[in-house]
Amino acid sequence: MRYDAPSPTRWNARSYDSSFGYVSAHGAPLVELLDPQPGERIVDLGCGTGVLTAEITSRGARVLGIDGSSAMIEKALAQYPGLDFIVGDGRDFTVAQPYDAVFSNAALHWMGREPDAVISSVREALTPGGRFVAEMGGAGNCAALTAALSTAWREHGLREPDLPWYFPTPAEYATRLEKGGFVVRLLEYFDRPTPLDECPNGAADWVRMFAGSLLQGVPADLVESLLRRVNELAAPALRRETGWMADYVRLRFAAVRR
Repeated sequence: MRYDAPSPTRWNARSYDSSFGYVSAHGAPLVELLDPQPGERIVDLGCGTGVLTAEITSRGARVLGIDGSSAMIEKALAQYPGLDFIVGDGRDFTVAQPYDAVFSNAALHWMGREPDAVISSVREALTPGGRFVAEMGGAGNCAALTAALSTAWREHGLREPDLPWYFPTPAEYATRLEKGGFVVRLLEYFDRPTPLDECPNGAADWVRMFAGSLLQGVPADLVESLLRRVNELAAPALRRETGWMADYVRLRFAAVRR
């Protein structure tokens, strides 16, 4: 479908890059949509380990990478010592001078507790006419994965997990952008089934990486049984002969500050 008109703090930065490199790999079309120009000043919000920050910089832009995870920022600084990175919260980050664009890949859905605050912070960081170009999980993202997770928790007598993500519909997020002072120029909503090539234990590995905070309150003697059950429940929808898939649905947009 196309319309024209808390950040995690306990990331394992090493496994993020090695096992989940598709997060950065699938960001390439978004960089093309951003179309960074030499000399532009751009914020990479939710920059992770800085892979796309470096790519945007290679186009001649001056980029500030911001992420809520100090582990991610530490690795970004180590990998790209000539670039600028800071720890910051998408809900209330500030910049000394306005930027030409804010870019965000696979991060806004982690900031869903206060999406309007994020949009407001982005607007304040931009010059009038500045661009907000981003991709996030959309409505239906990881539906089979999260259904398996919730069912496994319930079957083990655990409280229903408080899932940390925000996956809005296209209409919902477009309305938030417009109310937040943006004109939506482009909005795309599409399925993107993604191979979990580096997940030998399938959905269980995905849970450990992207929902590890939910395991913190689980008794240690239940964790392995719980994750085995997640795999059993998710397998009919997500396991193929070639391996496991993640049932991703993406929301990609470009908006301009009024």
